[in-house]
Amino acid sequence: MKLLTEKMSVGEVRRMAERLFGNLVKAVVDVRLRHVVVDAELHSDEEAYLLAEGSKQQDLWGINLYPDMDPNGPDFIEFDSMINLRPNQKNRSRGVEDEHTRALIAEIVREWIR
Repeated sequence: MKLLTEKMSVGEVRRMAERLFGNLVKAVVDVRLRHVVVDAELHSDEEAYLLAEGSKQQDLWGINLYPDMDPNGPDFIEFDSMINLRPNQKNRSRGVEDEHTRALIAEIVREWIR
């Protein structure tokens, strides 16, 4: 598991994917602090790490990154994680239902991964 503190290349993400899942890397994004944690078996592990570092639950969203896809295209980021189930935030699915939040997540990911 790694908290990004410097920009990461898509090639580095690809190497991470090959080690664990083959074609994807799980990540959790803190939309308030603009932090990204990558490379764990479970989104919940990444979520727990960020919570221990001071993030707030309502700011954390789980995603999957597909490094073989165009990093600027719509298929690079998949908005799918059990940690996204939040009826109290009107998010009733594993996806990220709010369009603004999805756009913010994509913006943050693209800041860190090129």
